[in-house]
Amino acid sequence: MKIACVYFLLFFFYSFCGWLLEVSCKLISDHKFINRGFLVGPYCPIYGTGAILMSILLKKYLNDSFTLFIMTILLCSILEYFTSYALEKIFKTRWWDYSTKRFHINGRICLETMVPFGLLGLFLMYVSNPFLLSIINEFSNVWLYFFTFILFFIMLFDCCFSIKIMSSLQSISSNIRSDSTERITLLVRKEIMKRNERLQRRLVDAFPRLQVLYSKGLEKRLKKEKKRK
Repeated sequence: MKIACVYFLLFFFYSFCGWLLEVSCKLISDHKFINRGFLVGPYCPIYGTGAILMSILLKKYLNDSFTLFIMTILLCSILEYFTSYALEKIFKTRWWDYSTKRFHINGRICLETMVPFGLLGLFLMYVSNPFLLSIINEFSNVWLYFFTFILFFIMLFDCCFSIKIMSSLQSISSNIRSDSTERITLLVRKEIMKRNERLQRRLVDAFPRLQVLYSKGLEKRLKKEKKRK
């Protein structure tokens, strides 16, 4: 029980750090604050998940920094690829796209992000994890469980709420008729802005490359319309 709480606190901390990193990058590139991530709160779970996977699976490479660097790149790339794939299949929406970058794989991962992930992995394993664990180990079990359960239920509520918002994006796209993914994306963005729903607009701002893909029903309707023509 205690070890699960420790890992969850690490997960939450690194999810927040990932959000902070994403927001900082957009602040530098776009000169404005954009609340990155598909959750309402200030955290990006993919970063927390990657951090926990590294902490558990890559401990055996601590004595070999080069191998640790390579394994971190592989682990993070696999996680990012399959997260992109899963979100696309579940919500019929692509949340990021590296197709314009060099050395990418299906637009889901690219070399430009792999190397920084490897460097961050080294920092996590050699610096931040030992520091954070030394602080967490100072907590009594009561406070450890208290913080864990509070943060867990906050994130659980956020996940349920955010999934509902993302599902509404799919319902919007299914009501738009077009034979182009790019056209659908543009129309969905306009529809969201027209509705002026704050949390849905936040998703559009957070993922400027957001691509809404065909739902099966929409794709079938488009094929029928083409046949009629």
